[in-house]
Amino acid sequence: MTPELGPDDKRMRLRYGGTCRLCTWQISAGEEAVYERGSKTVRCVDCAVEVTGVDRSEAGASARREYERRRDNREQRIRTDHPKLSGLILALTDDPQSTKAWERGAVGEELLARRLADLPDTFRVLHDRRTRGTRANIDHIAIGPTGVWVIDAKRYVGKRPALRVEGGIIRPRVESLRIGGRDGTKLLQGVQSQVERVTAALGEAAPPVTGVLCFLEADWPLIGGSFSVDDIHVLWPRLLVQRVTDAPPQLVDVDLIHTRLARAFPSA
Repeated sequence: MTPELGPDDKRMRLRYGGTCRLCTWQISAGEEAVYERGSKTVRCVDCAVEVTGVDRSEAGASARREYERRRDNREQRIRTDHPKLSGLILALTDDPQSTKAWERGAVGEELLARRLADLPDTFRVLHDRRTRGTRANIDHIAIGPTGVWVIDAKRYVGKRPALRVEGGIIRPRVESLRIGGRDGTKLLQGVQSQVERVTAALGEAAPPVTGVLCFLEADWPLIGGSFSVDDIHVLWPRLLVQRVTDAPPQLVDVDLIHTRLARAFPSA
């Protein structure tokens, strides 16, 4: 979204810090913002005057743009460095794994968005939202009668997410996430950070905000498989929809929270 300037609005660098009247983001002195002369208030440049209608965010859009940027840059480098052999090199070599990871991530977000479309009409879902002040994004935020669900989509084809438990008798019990035998602590920390940001954006009256790591095309066992680590749910798409739908109901103004989160976390 881009800000819509009214007749009494002026885009400028603030002499003093302030708080965006729409999303409550703290704007520092010297930072660019929109000053509203009539009410003597400010709003950040990412906020529109209104958030109305159906949200237009597209799942996986930012990851796919990054993949295409890296792919195109590699192709351009090869064509520049090897003008005669570039076609053959491109045909016989693949993009590096660091580039392919962005495409896998985009596909995962797109697939999960299709599954989240199965949620009842009482839910609203935001896809691919930017977190201000960072290069990170939130894949999906579902808002409904059961609260707010912050969902990180991970496409780990053929790998099994598992709960590792150490200690518990003499030593303190320690739980950790393993994916195909490898440590997944950073993934948990990422979701925890997202949950904290969403909770802060909603303020003191925030309904329960739950973090989820949803693995797509993983090697889940036939029986059981889902678990929680540090209050983060680890599961698969079908179970995610069931868990979100069947959780205990809360007092949630769905439209109000949807609007506020759409303002606080713009489309990436």
